[in-house]
Amino acid sequence: MTPERLGLLWGITVFAGACARLFSSFTGFPSVVILLLSGLFIGRSGLGLVEPLDLGQGLETIVGLLVCLVLFEGGLNLKLPEGNIRNTVLKISLVRLFISLSAGIFIAHWLAGLSWQVAGIYSAIVLATGPTVVSPLVEQIKLASPLSEVLKAEGLLLEPIGAVLALLLLELTLGDLRGINDVFIALMQRLGGGVLIGLTAGWLLSEILKKIKNEASFGIELQVTLGFIFLVYGICEYFLPESGLPASVAAGFIVGKREVIDKDRLDNLIGELAQLAITVLFPLLAADVSWSELSPLGWGGVICVFMLMVIVRPISIWIATMGRELDLKEKVFLAWLAPRGIVTAAVASLFSIRLEQAGILGAGRLQGLVFLTILMTVGIQGLTAKPLVNRLELGQKKIRLI
Repeated sequence: MTPERLGLLWGITVFAGACARLFSSFTGFPSVVILLLSGLFIGRSGLGLVEPLDLGQGLETIVGLLVCLVLFEGGLNLKLPEGNIRNTVLKISLVRLFISLSAGIFIAHWLAGLSWQVAGIYSAIVLATGPTVVSPLVEQIKLASPLSEVLKAEGLLLEPIGAVLALLLLELTLGDLRGINDVFIALMQRLGGGVLIGLTAGWLLSEILKKIKNEASFGIELQVTLGFIFLVYGICEYFLPESGLPASVAAGFIVGKREVIDKDRLDNLIGELAQLAITVLFPLLAADVSWSELSPLGWGGVICVFMLMVIVRPISIWIATMGRELDLKEKVFLAWLAPRGIVTAAVASLFSIRLEQAGILGAGRLQGLVFLTILMTVGIQGLTAKPLVNRLELGQKKIRLI
């Protein structure tokens, strides 16, 4: 690929994302929905101006670095609810890890026609809600506490777990792992190793940042922070692939909790960079989807995603929220809103490439079904979230003390 063509690819992608953001700000439509549509428009399904695979092996690195920046920003602002509500978040994560994962495998196999191995990878990829979608959506619809914190925390807890688990199931399919025991051990190693590295890096970063306090040094704070984020990601991916995701969340969480730094000052620009990453990533990854990957799924794929939305998640949420921590209206909204985001799209794109290279049947169907899941959850739930909040009176002016 020539440098001129590469520059054009990035120019078109960033411009399309910026136009989508601008259109969203004028119309009030959820930005994530418009970003996805912009990617489809400039990519294989539309004008064919952007082909992400032209980036070659650099695609995985670029996507990984931008995703870890987004997750660091999410960890920086992560507010774990207190008391019973915090326990509810943990129960939701645990219940969905088993129920949603298992149900997703069976539904994807029976309705979408994926093999059992590929169905397992699909179910792990779409396990988590996307914090890159949930956080801006929650802010845009002005959702009140504690639901806003519950939704954000759920995504940040399950996103790394789902991504790591999907990678291990991919390695199991490719023969790099020999059984479920190997998968479980590797899952604990990569999650534990990533969190440990992230906690250490977060503490070290905060110690350095507290030495930098004058206003003129803000640019240095930002550069040091980005350097740490990218270095942590690189170290994790070199020694424990996919452990960079939990490490990014853990590092951001520690920095955000330390009182020795001016978190608000740092968060302002980190947040803007994270939004820029989302603006670039959504159109870039959506551009990789073609109608030829979506059309073979037919109504089976649509029904598969629909069942995940209206049956599997509500059952999981209902079981996990038994008790008095949340009222009926809050449970209804929590059961409905579960859009998938950037990490889901990134993992699907990269894994489908590896499956195709290994000659595994169903790679295209996997990517198609994942993006169909993103399109349906982001499109339908993103557009209905605000009316539902108003209907259930769960906006910020209706904050209920628990």
